[in-house]
Amino acid sequence: MVKRLAPAFLIPALCALAASIAHAGCSRPMNVPMSATGQSVMIADNEITGIYPELLQSLAKEGCEFILTAVPRARQELMFETGKADLLIPASKTPRRDELGIFVPLIRSRATVISIDNKRPPLKTAYELLERKDTRVVLVRGFDYGVPYQELMEALAKQNRLLLESDPIAVARVLKANPGDVTIMAPNIFTGAIQDDPRVSDLADKLRLEPINELPWGESGVYLSRATLNKEDTATLLTILNRASQSGAVWKSFQTYYPANVLKESIKPRDAK
Repeated sequence: MVKRLAPAFLIPALCALAASIAHAGCSRPMNVPMSATGQSVMIADNEITGIYPELLQSLAKEGCEFILTAVPRARQELMFETGKADLLIPASKTPRRDELGIFVPLIRSRATVISIDNKRPPLKTAYELLERKDTRVVLVRGFDYGVPYQELMEALAKQNRLLLESDPIAVARVLKANPGDVTIMAPNIFTGAIQDDPRVSDLADKLRLEPINELPWGESGVYLSRATLNKEDTATLLTILNRASQSGAVWKSFQTYYPANVLKESIKPRDAK
């Protein structure tokens, strides 16, 4: 069988065309609202830094520009739900979010009960927490760790034991003022938030972390909007984000930002059991 070769003078042009197709990038800048999430996303003086902003910045070489804006977590979630954001990051995988976007896993994570009261009897289940009628639960408005978490929120609200705050720092200040309260979130988010805030940094060596059965290890990563992204941009973002995920770069960043004892309770590599 005879192969037809392109004329020599066309080869450079064809190579350039192939390269441009391979690295076509995104058709427009991506709108990415972000909220403070420990060392994963840090916001100070209108500057957004941390593990996930650095990840998106590193993807600029792939031809995709990300416009980051600082918002409270509840507004970040609402913007994604109403088609005003292209990406939701970071985000745990949940059925509700699956309806709105395409999920790309980056790490494995879990939420635990966090408190500073070491005299309280230990907790192992959500049922035990619901039975502790004298314990108030303080959560971040807009955080979501799946169906059991939402069900627990509803049950606590009916018992008038639920307090919602705007961010992890606000939660930490409540726990400091009321040591009998507890919160539920990924420990890396809580510890990362308080370590650089002088108002609550003294809590870091007092934290009690208690995993409960209803909130096991799950996937965390980024959602791509089904409402705002065209097929070409979705395909491009899936390619470059999956490549970054499989490279282990995100896990290495977490190891750089967090001590090993914090990661042990809240973060694992994507392929870990």
